[in-house]
Amino acid sequence: MSQFRRLSDSVMASPQITLEDIEAAQQQGVSLIVCNRPDEEDPGQLSSSEIREAAAEKNIEFVQIPISGGNFGDAEIGEMADALESAEGQVLAYCRTGTRSTLLWALAEASKGTDPDLLARQAALAGYDLSPVRPAMEQLADRGE
Repeated sequence: MSQFRRLSDSVMASPQITLEDIEAAQQQGVSLIVCNRPDEEDPGQLSSSEIREAAAEKNIEFVQIPISGGNFGDAEIGEMADALESAEGQVLAYCRTGTRSTLLWALAEASKGTDPDLLARQAALAGYDLSPVRPAMEQLADRGE
């Protein structure tokens, strides 16, 4: 079972989830699962369609915003911001280790003007380092103010 790490009051990040994790997510009030992995990134990983189907059985929405090679473009940042804003409960974002999901969450929040220092503290409490995207966060936060 994967470890869900709290990034904010409403968002958690996780390494690759299993079908069993979807029930655990439902029990924690998750209403939206965001997949930040491309399908077939690793042999044997569950496909997004398998996760989507299992989530639907638990009445959990599912969005796939795949990130590969650290390419966090404006489109992906906007999709994540929209997904976070539209969620009516807890959000669980996952990728291979949770790092891409955390970085994308931070960029999406910065694009709405959230203080990068606050985001860095929240990510650090969950065990993640935002330094790879810190300059982009600063630029996005300046635009989002």
